[in-house]
Amino acid sequence: MIDALELAPGQRLLELAAGTGEVGFLALPRIEPGGTLICSDGSEAMLEVARARSQELGLSGIEFRVLGGEWIDLGVASVDAVLCRWGYMLMSDPDAALRETRRVLRSGGRVSLAVWDALSANPWFTIPGDVLREHGLAPPPPPPGSPGPFSMADPERVRSALEEAGFGAITIDAVDVARDAPEFDSWWATHLDLSVATRTAFAKADEEQTIAIEAEVARRFAPYAAPDGALSVPGRTLVAAAEA
Repeated sequence: MIDALELAPGQRLLELAAGTGEVGFLALPRIEPGGTLICSDGSEAMLEVARARSQELGLSGIEFRVLGGEWIDLGVASVDAVLCRWGYMLMSDPDAALRETRRVLRSGGRVSLAVWDALSANPWFTIPGDVLREHGLAPPPPPPGSPGPFSMADPERVRSALEEAGFGAITIDAVDVARDAPEFDSWWATHLDLSVATRTAFAKADEEQTIAIEAEVARRFAPYAAPDGALSVPGRTLVAAAEA
């Protein structure tokens, strides 16, 4: 994602839906010296975490802003590049967000984004969901294109949205992203921390269901386990880049 932005020193980089700032912080050296990273998220709480992390890492040249995607409180052509990992797909109107992204980008500026690929390529998500549904704790999967983590899980959907927002020179690649952990318990704890849907459904389980669900998820993950118990559960994301 960062390579696709073709960043240079002195540029102004906006990260949308930055969360804890991980990706933007990795990109920061590419715009130094003299550049500015605008680390933004819709949640002030997430930005507080990002601020703390930046201080721990001794980073400078960062502005922290509470910004949405569908309306970005920045001027026309005010940034050189926009970065957004796993954000547009969760926005209520990703098409409007991409139009806003195009508005704040200077002519020739670049956007780089990631969205999850098809459900079938992401057993880290589907297996826990299937087990929870079998226990009556999770709703049926939403129809393709519905709002949620997989709302843009189609390369043509991504390409069309970028084209309609006014972008050109579009590239889209599928990238494998495994979810790793030294053993199942730590994998499961991290997944519950990251996935609101899984955490919400699992919280409804009684003690007996809790034991059964964890055992069944672990059993279905067995093909992804090493002899020492370490897990590497497959996933795949789409990474798209385009020019304003």
